[in-house]
Amino acid sequence: MTNVSVDNLSLVLIFTLVLVAMGISQKEKLGLTKDIAMAVLRTVVQLILVGYVLQFIFQVSNVFLSLAMVLVILYNASSQANKRNPNPNKKQLYPFLALLVSTGLTLGILVASGAIQFIPSQVIPISGMLASNAMAAVGLSYRSMHRLFTDNRQQVLEKLSLGASVKLASQDILRESIRTGMQPTIDSAKTVGLVSLPGMMSGLIFAGVDPVHAIRYQIMVMFMLLSATSLAAVIASYFAYRTYFTSKAQLDFE
Repeated sequence: MTNVSVDNLSLVLIFTLVLVAMGISQKEKLGLTKDIAMAVLRTVVQLILVGYVLQFIFQVSNVFLSLAMVLVILYNASSQANKRNPNPNKKQLYPFLALLVSTGLTLGILVASGAIQFIPSQVIPISGMLASNAMAAVGLSYRSMHRLFTDNRQQVLEKLSLGASVKLASQDILRESIRTGMQPTIDSAKTVGLVSLPGMMSGLIFAGVDPVHAIRYQIMVMFMLLSATSLAAVIASYFAYRTYFTSKAQLDFE
């Protein structure tokens, strides 16, 4: 099995590429220099802290502690997804429930089928992978929904005036929002192996696992991501579209 080691010198040399990105931003006046610097700082600090936390959790190997960590991941993911929602009437409970159901159901099936074991070193990384992709899908759905409600405001009002229900008046918007949220994961599944060698497969190959065996794990990952993002986009969108209306079925999102 191949040993992979990243020393401090390697990190310093790779960091020069980040400096190149910051230099380009500065030269072209993109206004991203501070964002890149902050992203680098947060990446280093957050990963170091999480590394020590995970080391402790893995050593303790407690079920409730593992579930608590999963809930922390889901809460943070739902918070980020909620921030991407331009609707002033948004509620964080909705993306949290969407991520909880989609991640929990997918994770449950993986454990029940024996694909993974319910141990911290497997449950927590998989939960993070599911939550991050579901978060992105929900965020895209929210942005798409707000744009569509803004662009099609008059059409929605006309449908309501003709007696259509809130759901019927929003049906096309709802479908397009869900489609937008799911599309990146679907596109990724179409090109996996041909354009990219994703994280799970690359990690196993780095660890010395036969690529043919690594493929099976990557197929499992793509299936679970498709499942989680689809469920999250659907659940979050069905919750969210109602926040664009008052209790009297009047359009209100400004």
